[in-house]
Amino acid sequence: MAERSTAAVDVADNSDETSLTAQADQSTADGVAKNRERDTDSDEAQESTRTDGPGKTSPPELHSGHKLARRYRLEECVTRLDGFSSWRAVDEKLRRAVGVHILPADHSRARSVLAAARSSALLGDPRFVQVLDAVEENDLVYVVHEWLPDATELTTLLAAGPLEPYDAYQMVSQISSAMAAAHREGLAHLRLNPNAVLRTSTGQWRIRGLAVNAALRGVASDTPQRTDTEAIGALLYAALTQRWPYESDAYGLSGLPKDIGLIAPDQVRAGVHRGLSELSMRALANDGATASRHESPCTTPEELVKAIGEMPRIRPPEPAFTAPPEYQRTAYQQGTYGRQTPRPGATQPVPTPPPPLQSRTGKALKWAVSALLIAALGLGSWQLADALMDQGGKSEDPGQTQNNDDGDKNKSRPAPKPIAIKGAEEYVAKGDAQHPADVTKTYDGNTSTGWRTSSYLDGPKMVIKPGVGIVYDLGSEKEVSTATLSLRYGGNHTTVEMYATDTLGSSTPLSAMKKLGTATTSSTSAKVTVDKPVKSRYLLVWLTALPYSGDDPANYSNPGYKQAITEVKFTG
Repeated sequence: MAERSTAAVDVADNSDETSLTAQADQSTADGVAKNRERDTDSDEAQESTRTDGPGKTSPPELHSGHKLARRYRLEECVTRLDGFSSWRAVDEKLRRAVGVHILPADHSRARSVLAAARSSALLGDPRFVQVLDAVEENDLVYVVHEWLPDATELTTLLAAGPLEPYDAYQMVSQISSAMAAAHREGLAHLRLNPNAVLRTSTGQWRIRGLAVNAALRGVASDTPQRTDTEAIGALLYAALTQRWPYESDAYGLSGLPKDIGLIAPDQVRAGVHRGLSELSMRALANDGATASRHESPCTTPEELVKAIGEMPRIRPPEPAFTAPPEYQRTAYQQGTYGRQTPRPGATQPVPTPPPPLQSRTGKALKWAVSALLIAALGLGSWQLADALMDQGGKSEDPGQTQNNDDGDKNKSRPAPKPIAIKGAEEYVAKGDAQHPADVTKTYDGNTSTGWRTSSYLDGPKMVIKPGVGIVYDLGSEKEVSTATLSLRYGGNHTTVEMYATDTLGSSTPLSAMKKLGTATTSSTSAKVTVDKPVKSRYLLVWLTALPYSGDDPANYSNPGYKQAITEVKFTG
């Protein structure tokens, strides 16, 4: 067996924590088992080798309905353990569910929890469950984080069986790249386990408790990158086999048989993807995969990302085709609606069609209709002839002259031509930039990519800023008549303005620019038309109102008033 780091996800050997586990089970019997958003539970209570003991203070005596900062109303305690408690709460200001960790200000880990929470919040990577607030107040320290009601823990997913190869591939790819980004910023997780990994309803994988969970439990590691990489390997192993890659059971999964060591996933379960099996071993074993497989070990998330990139891409399974049910005619379609449905097997006589109108009344009706038609045709012909005569008289009137200039005015103008964009730069009128590195994605011809704004609490009209936008360089002065925008989010409503400016960037104030046009839309496209075409080299596309849209993990965007420009085209 390879050597394991102190914060690895092996959970077996801490028998001194049995009492803590019992306390956790007792205090959360009505919350932990049912709630998917817990951060710590009885499995985690056994997991780590601590670097410092729990604080001597008891958990704060709080109850449902208690408010923190006159804003966060506690709803349900999901964990009470080791001197701290975790709650599901409601942010009454923003009317949304949140999670809250609470511990006494004199707890031995209070300072480290605050520092970890604030560092995690600065990362701002949407692949992690975001820390929203970290406060010391009234002898309490509390950390507020996102609550994802539509997300499912990996623990719950594995209870139904191992993941499909494509799902396991997506999980390890997204988790590895997220942790690599965190380590580049100096942040480690150290408690990466099936309870900390969530899959949202859109299929995105998110990580909960970056740095914070380890600080709450007093976990540290001399080799944090190795620790997190080994944890990712354990997650992949569990996803492929529905077994925990250690001898002890954990997270609702059975451990490996005793005294056989660490064996590859494809030796544990038939049909396991060979490439993913080898990948999990390279991440788990410090001294390489196995004697028969000579791949080098992955000791950092960055190396794991590189190894995944070298694998053949695993494609999603083909959707199963279900044959449509055989078409059956209904009584309504057969023209028997409202009549008694015949008994099965009974022979029904074919109804005799009604005879044509042969009676005296029928003949009179036919003559009356014919007379009306003849009268209508005669009246129409007379009116047509009268109109033609009037027109002829007017054309022969010497007092009437024809204006040939109208013909020149009605000649069609040349078709508008597209204008190529040579460069672009985000315009920042106030505060921080949005995503300046993505401005080139608004004219790359690919509507699946784009530049996005931040998510704002107020809207649709922007309050905290006068607006956000991008200045485009056309290379030289061009006569511009329209700007067409493809947008990512629809809804009420997006307002787009266009200005002519004299420089690329933010040096020219908005008041010194010439406004060319504006457009408001509730759809995913907008067209700004210039009343009088002007010549300009630099054009500012400026958003002043944004629609509300929910969580968008595919675009790494949180709920709020926001917009994304996926493509911009100018014509002139």
